[in-house]
Order: sequence, then C-alpha cells, then structure tokens
Amino acid sequence: MIKNIIICLSLLVTFASVAQDNTASPYSFYGIGEFKIKGAVENRTMGGVGVFKDSLSINFLNPASYANLKATSFAVSGSHNFTTLQAQNESEQAQRTSFDYLAVGLPLGKSSAVFGLMPYTAVGYKIQNSFNDEEGFFRNKVSSGKGGVNRLFFGYGYSLTNDFSVGVDVNYHFGNVETTSLEYIAGVQLGTREINNSSIAGFGFNFGLMYNKKITEKNSIFASLTYSPDSKLTIDNTTKIATVNVIIPENPIEVESEDDITSSNKINNPGKVSLGFGYGNAQKFGIGTQLTFTQNSDFGNRFEDINNVSFENGTKIGLGGYFIPKVLSYSNYWNRVTYRAGMSYENTGMVINNEDIKDYGINFGLGLPVSGTLSNINIGFEYGSRGTNKANLIREKYFNILISLSLSDKWFVKSKYN
Repeated sequence: MIKNIIICLSLLVTFASVAQDNTASPYSFYGIGEFKIKGAVENRTMGGVGVFKDSLSINFLNPASYANLKATSFAVSGSHNFTTLQAQNESEQAQRTSFDYLAVGLPLGKSSAVFGLMPYTAVGYKIQNSFNDEEGFFRNKVSSGKGGVNRLFFGYGYSLTNDFSVGVDVNYHFGNVETTSLEYIAGVQLGTREINNSSIAGFGFNFGLMYNKKITEKNSIFASLTYSPDSKLTIDNTTKIATVNVIIPENPIEVESEDDITSSNKINNPGKVSLGFGYGNAQKFGIGTQLTFTQNSDFGNRFEDINNVSFENGTKIGLGGYFIPKVLSYSNYWNRVTYRAGMSYENTGMVINNEDIKDYGINFGLGLPVSGTLSNINIGFEYGSRGTNKANLIREKYFNILISLSLSDKWFVKSKYN
C-alpha cells in the first residue's frame, strides 16, 4: 500500500513540473486566465452535471461524493483541443494538448479521502494587432501569454446516513503567468518590449452536501449543493520594459533596458454556489441539471491598468445524463458501456468592450469498462462557441477530445492465502 501511495505522489510531483499551454483563447489574457475547473470526463460529457453517486469514479464537482467510493481509485485525464478564432475579416486555427487532472481516492469505511492536482486556470494566446495611430503612423503590436494557476487539493467526504453525505476540499492555488508585448512603428528600427511576470498563490475551500432517496422500487432522486467562499490570491508582479531592435521582429535584440518594476497585491478569487438535481437508477440511467452562480463582480485583473474589461456575476447551467443498456450483460460488451450526453450554457461574467462573453456547448461520451476489472476508460467530445465578433472581439469555436483512465482496485484487502 505504501508503495502505491509513493508512486501516486511521485506522479503528482511530475505532473506539477510539466509546463503546459492548455488554452489558445485570447480571453485568457484577462483576470488570472481561463478557468479550467470543469469536472471529470464523466461529468463534462453530461454538460457538467455532478449529482449522481458513483462508487468507482472520483467526482471533483462535489467533495461530498467522495464518501461513496468503495474502491481505491486512480484517475488521470488528458485532452486535445481544436480552436478556430474568428475576427470580423479573418480566422486562425490553433491546437493544444494538455493534462487535465491526476487524483487518487482512498475509501476509509464510511468516509473517503481524495488528493490530486489539476489546472485551475490557463493562459495561452498570441495576438497581432496593426493600426494607424492619431498621428497617422502605422503601428504593429504583438502580444502573447503563457502559464497558469494549478490547484493542489486534499478532500474528505463522510456518509452521515445511507442517503446523506458531506465533504470538504482544501485547495492550494499556485502558478506563474507571463505576458509579453512588442510594439513598433513601421520603418522605425527601435520598438518597445514589455514583459510582465505574475507569481500567484493562495488557499481556498470547497464545501459540499449530497442527498439521494429512493422514491420507487428502483429509481431515486439526487440532490447536490456546493459552496466555495471567496478567497484571496497573492500576486507578485514584475514588469521589465526594454527598447529593442525590431529589424527582425521574431528575434529582437535588446539594446537598452530599464530597471525591473515590482509590485505585490491581492485579488479576490470569486466564490460560487452550485445546486443540482437528478433522477434515475444508478445501474441503468440518470438525468440531471446543475446551476452554478459565481460571484465574479468582486474579481479583478493581475494588473490594474486594463480598462476595457469589467466583471459581473456569472451563471452556468448544465443539463445531461447517462444510459447503460444492461450493466451485467456477459454476452454483449456494448450493453455494458455507459453512454453520456449533455449541453451547457454559461455567462462567464466577463464584459469586454461592453459585450458579455458567453459560452455554449454540447457534449457526449462513452464509459468503456475494462473486462475483468473495476476500471474503465472514458472518452468524450465537446463542441462549443465562446465570445463574439462584435466590438472588435474574437469568437472561438472549439472542439475538444477528452480521454481519462479511471483505475479502481481493492488496496486494503488482506490476502487469505500465502
């Protein structure tokens, strides 16, 4: 057992050390990046619904669900993203491959403990903007960003009764974000380069309740409630401004640098409340909905001199479910597969150039059991649209391919034979 835990911890450390640009969204420039907490593949392929009990898979959307684990679970996931960025007169395409989460769940009788690591936010973009200034000079500005914030968490769930469980996550957020801008005037050899580096860290909590009750011989109702209070993130900023030779823009040569400009401040990491309801039979089908309210109005940017963006309270609603033809079928493998589908709508609460940034998506996926084990492979697909072409903004059309391994086994069973 100790060996297995050491291996899991080593994988967490390795995952934390891997630099990744797991977004291609220009909207990741704002705030502390694009928020990546969307749940396990099982939940994402149901529109982000996380109200159902599962004894073998880890449900990151509600820590109270951890209490349902009956076997030691190891979950790891990655995804590949195809994005088309559409401006008013042109479009570009981008691709990203990234890890999504790594976690271990340990059942402890009426309770379970879960620990893991996943991206919390991500920054990854490159934008080139050409324009004529007020004096008629043609200017070119290239902006890029990379990095993000990770979430290292430890969670605990406890079953108060057969129908009711509670749980809590303790989160530590940490990471770095670097943004670079290079601006120059056509025909002028020297331009200006600015590099901003932000080191971000802070703690947070997530509390959860789950309830399920049989209302017929086979079918049950499900309810889920989570609350994440707002928290403070400490941001240490360093700005480097330099005059550079831009005859070769792709390889600027620094000719004069100013002293670094440093600052430290705190921003509010927004709190949120999520409420979900569902109906179904755990071994046959389930349909549910989840509504999330985020207090983004208290949110802010890494740097305070960004004037074209504001934040309002955000809302997200998801609808989805699953179907298993015959969970104990021995003659037909596809009867044991879990088929999932869902849809979601989100008003992110970000307002840029007086335009609300919204996200629409549809999802579907398969849960493929691994014969002879308690494990399964989950494959998912997401298609959606974020943003708008209005007010000189960019509309993103994305297609995500998701895959996860949910490996479950009994670690604490004593051998009966030597």
